[in-house]
Formats: sequence, C-alpha cells, structure tokens
Amino acid sequence: MQQILWAEFAIKSVIGAVLLIAPLVALTLAGIQKPSASFWPRLTGALTLGIAASIWIGLQYPQARGSIGPAALVPINLVSAAMLLAALVLGAAAPTRRGKIIVSAGAAVLLALGFLEIAHT
Repeated sequence: MQQILWAEFAIKSVIGAVLLIAPLVALTLAGIQKPSASFWPRLTGALTLGIAASIWIGLQYPQARGSIGPAALVPINLVSAAMLLAALVLGAAAPTRRGKIIVSAGAAVLLALGFLEIAHT
C-alpha cells in the first residue's frame, strides 16, 4: 500500500507544481483549451499540491490527524476520473487529439489508483 501512496504523492506533486507554476503553458503543451486567465488552473494546482502534502504527512506520520489516508483518496480519484471521462464523452475535454489522449491517460491513472486503493483498503 505504501508504494501506491508514494506513486500517488509523486504524480499529484508534479502535476500540482506544474499547474501552480506555469498553468497556461502546461495546458497549451498538453493540447487542452486554455482559459483567458490562469486563476482556475492555478487553483487546481494548489488543491492538488494540498492533497499531495496530506498524502506525504500520512506516509511520514501514520498516526497524524488531518492527513488523507487510502480510504479518503478513493472518492477523490474516482470522482476526478468520472469528471474527466464525462468531459471526453461530451466532447468538452480538449480540442486536440493530444489533449484527448492526455485527458484519457489521466482518467485511466486516476481509475487505476482508485481501484488499487480499494483493493488494499
């Protein structure tokens, strides 16, 4: 279970940092439609980094209160994957093929993490 949480920490840290530091550049490179302002992508990056920090606290201090454990990560991952899949089905995910592939891969990773956490909880 520790390996799954470390993998999730790494993924969420990298994505959160990229969205926080250079949100519009990251969306352009990913082929995802970028908004006129960077507020929402940057806020998403900050929230993702907050989740990563909570995972790290839970890994370093298992007895700590306020950290996110595997059971709490399941709905975060599954709802996020459902949102990405719904956007793909509705055709609102990305205007380019590269963007659709990246959104699909993100949904697949979130589903895999969610199901792995269910299996190990």
